[in-house]
Amino acid sequence: MHYLLTTSVNILDFSLYKSISIFFISFFSNTFSAVSGGGAGLLQLPALILSGVPYHQALASHKLATVALGLGGSLRNYKSLKNDFYIASQILIFGLPGVIFGASIVEFISEKYLYLFLGIISILLAFYSFFKPDLGLSSGNKELTSLHKIRFLILIFLIGILNGSISSGTGLLVTILLIKTFGMDFLRAISLTFFTVGIFWNFTGAIFLSKIGSVPSNILIILIIGSFTGGYFGAYLSKLKGNFLIKKTFTAVCLFVGTSLLIKSIKSFYINLL
Repeated sequence: MHYLLTTSVNILDFSLYKSISIFFISFFSNTFSAVSGGGAGLLQLPALILSGVPYHQALASHKLATVALGLGGSLRNYKSLKNDFYIASQILIFGLPGVIFGASIVEFISEKYLYLFLGIISILLAFYSFFKPDLGLSSGNKELTSLHKIRFLILIFLIGILNGSISSGTGLLVTILLIKTFGMDFLRAISLTFFTVGIFWNFTGAIFLSKIGSVPSNILIILIIGSFTGGYFGAYLSKLKGNFLIKKTFTAVCLFVGTSLLIKSIKSFYINLL
């Protein structure tokens, strides 16, 4: 009861303008994320930082909010998950240790190198998707060799490390990895990404990051509402319009995420030179 009263007072004290702005930024960024399979941090995390929230707290808040995105997207597309629980278990078993490791070392590594690496990868994904017109438009089940299975698990672990230490783009990486490895279409791959990365990876990362500093509850509640409604609405749009819309949105979001991360990286390098 005391917590609820304290939270209510904090929300009343919080600027109404900022509250409305953060809600709409959260809603629209998570709507696009739900259609493309990732990229919510492109708008949501910078908005939190500009509101005066320290980076680690903003990252933890963003990750907790994207759990709501994962719930919203999974709730709408739960039927797409029923045949992929074995793959989901692999993503969780091998990805979660990476998330924990990434969240544990985020204080000790330079963000600019992560931004540079992930920015380049995201831009390459955008071009790859653009020049592969049939990518992710149909779903199948590839027969995997032992080498393919081992490579998939190693990449999941590495993406998990990035997920624990940085906000934008890791959902996009998992989505494209599922498409290329298992021959999934976009809708099936994104549904699986939301269930594993959106809910379990981000929740685990948020718990470890929250130990660095407390998460501001007034902002978090607004983010959760915006993320859940945006995730549900985006999943509805993706199911309504199909894989062609998802592919175009995925390509655009990859390009914008990659460009944004590269700009962040270049600014960091420039500041250090001054």
